[in-house]
Amino acid sequence: MQAQANTEPTRSFPANNWEHFLLWKRIYDILEVLPKYFKSEILIKGINVTDIYAVGNLFSAIIESQIVDILNSLRGNWDEDNEYSDYSFIRQSQTFPDILFTQTQDTRNIIFGIELKAWYVFSKESEPSFRYTIDPDSCNVQDLLVVTPWFLSDVLSGNPLLLFPYIELAKYGAEFRNFHWSNSRNSSGNRSSNIIRPPESFRHPYPRSKEEASDKAEHDKGNNFGRIARSGILDNYLSSIKKIDYLGIKISHWMKIFKAMSENKTMQEIDIQLETILRTVKSDIENSQSQKPHLLIFKELLENLNALKENLP
Repeated sequence: MQAQANTEPTRSFPANNWEHFLLWKRIYDILEVLPKYFKSEILIKGINVTDIYAVGNLFSAIIESQIVDILNSLRGNWDEDNEYSDYSFIRQSQTFPDILFTQTQDTRNIIFGIELKAWYVFSKESEPSFRYTIDPDSCNVQDLLVVTPWFLSDVLSGNPLLLFPYIELAKYGAEFRNFHWSNSRNSSGNRSSNIIRPPESFRHPYPRSKEEASDKAEHDKGNNFGRIARSGILDNYLSSIKKIDYLGIKISHWMKIFKAMSENKTMQEIDIQLETILRTVKSDIENSQSQKPHLLIFKELLENLNALKENLP
């Protein structure tokens, strides 16, 4: 089935009188402060700049699994009266969503789901690159899309740390993706904006693994359909993330530094690009309200950069 999404969608939250609304809201609130509860025993050492990208997906999968454990361990926070003692969070693979809050004895008795994506903040593209392709009709109104940014505590070593997550209604995210795809291609005038939806029998919440419930674009040579970060829906969130200080330097500057050292360039080309970035960083530090002496921050940054360059292959 081909379709276009020409009308901008609006968010529809679960109704306040939904029998599970209080539970849902408590878990939503926990997700907002997830970094406070995240403690990982993973310790990374002896890795270089390019290797971190190669193993990033593995780390992300481990982090996603640990988040499921965290949610279950916080049962006392979201089920104070023990009303959901026979329910728990489980992780599933190869189908939507990644996490189900379901009855232990009957895993098809599902209250809601969470599509969870861990994102390494210093990835080459400086934005989440995962593809979110689920059909809107395969999302319940209470389902969530959650993106959890992470990085290592000491740049290229240490424990994974989380930043505050992006939380969106899964159905709205899918509808907005389709709207943006159709609208952007209609405006170009020379590209098909048609979206091919799955069979109607598969377009229902919590599809089974063998049910193909994702949308796809009729014409998508660059395989860009589903790159939801490019739709603009995360723009405000990403802007906030990039303003966060990490070791005294804004995340946005670290992104540029990592990108400069991950590209296939000579050391001389890398040094030239880093010098340009450092001038911007130094100006930013001098104009900041940091309580740490500016020169000390800059000195530490130079030391960190030298350590990074030594870890280049």
